[in-house]
Amino acid sequence: MTSLTAQDGADIESQLIGKSVVTLDDLTTDQISLLLRKGNYIEHNMAKVRHACDGRILATLFYEPSTRTRLSFETAMLRLGGHVIGFSNAQNSSVSKGETISDTVRVVSNFADIIAMRHPKEGAALVAAHAADVPVINGGDGGHMHPTQTLADLFTIQARFGRITNLVVGLCGDLMFGRTVHSLIETLCRFGNVHFVLISPDELKTPRYVIDRIEASGTCSYEEVHDLQDAIGKLDVLYMTRVQKERFFNEDDYLRLRDTYILDPAKMKLAKPTMAVLHPLPRVNEISFDVDSDPRAAYFEQVRRGMLMRMALESSLLGDRLPGFDETEEVAA
Repeated sequence: MTSLTAQDGADIESQLIGKSVVTLDDLTTDQISLLLRKGNYIEHNMAKVRHACDGRILATLFYEPSTRTRLSFETAMLRLGGHVIGFSNAQNSSVSKGETISDTVRVVSNFADIIAMRHPKEGAALVAAHAADVPVINGGDGGHMHPTQTLADLFTIQARFGRITNLVVGLCGDLMFGRTVHSLIETLCRFGNVHFVLISPDELKTPRYVIDRIEASGTCSYEEVHDLQDAIGKLDVLYMTRVQKERFFNEDDYLRLRDTYILDPAKMKLAKPTMAVLHPLPRVNEISFDVDSDPRAAYFEQVRRGMLMRMALESSLLGDRLPGFDETEEVAA
């Protein structure tokens, strides 16, 4: 733990105001740690923060189908006392008439104080952030980044272990196209001292640029394996992912690979009693429903923690203080 002076804490807080978050690289590790503390504060002081963003308006521009992420962003703003506008289908917007992303966000910047956007094309959120006059939060862009899901993942891991370092983290399934996997690995590498066990078929191996990030970290390491059953016993965290049909050009390849890795009670018996199972959801059949009742299953807990982290992020980017929160308290190292 690292103690902050009042000035340090105020600086970290003030530097968040007005920022766009396209990837978590847009935030320092101190700022991420501050957001984790805010999420914890909000969880235990929901009544105190219910008017923190009174009068604010969030616009959700979702060009790609989403249930959890969009509702989480919207619920976060509503719980802070703000309001929500936007669309959940690009065909219900002027995009259907040919309007560009830049023009859409320029228009919406006149209506809203902050924008959350999801788009199927990589780089779309960066285009929006450059064009907007208000902060833009990336809700997922293609196979690239999903920063608020990573904040939910970090918050869940910290809640389970009291830390996000000195852990063995297994990631299983679709490691090639899974944007949540890429974001989590790259962010954990910034904090350091994590060993990654990358569990996937050869067709869905972790991209080279993510491996390069691990190798460049200095304190993180990795191994690539094919068998979940053999690897599960060494893990502190198991991050399951679905094999996403929409990421395949060939349906035969999807059908061949989708059932490669299924977590069931038999495999859970081989795991540590303290292991945490995470999943960004939605699941298809990669986690058996029989695992849901296991106390190590943390994936529905992730959903709530994702909302709490979006509350922390939205209020911080807007510069709206959380009543009773002290930014000068200790920040997790």
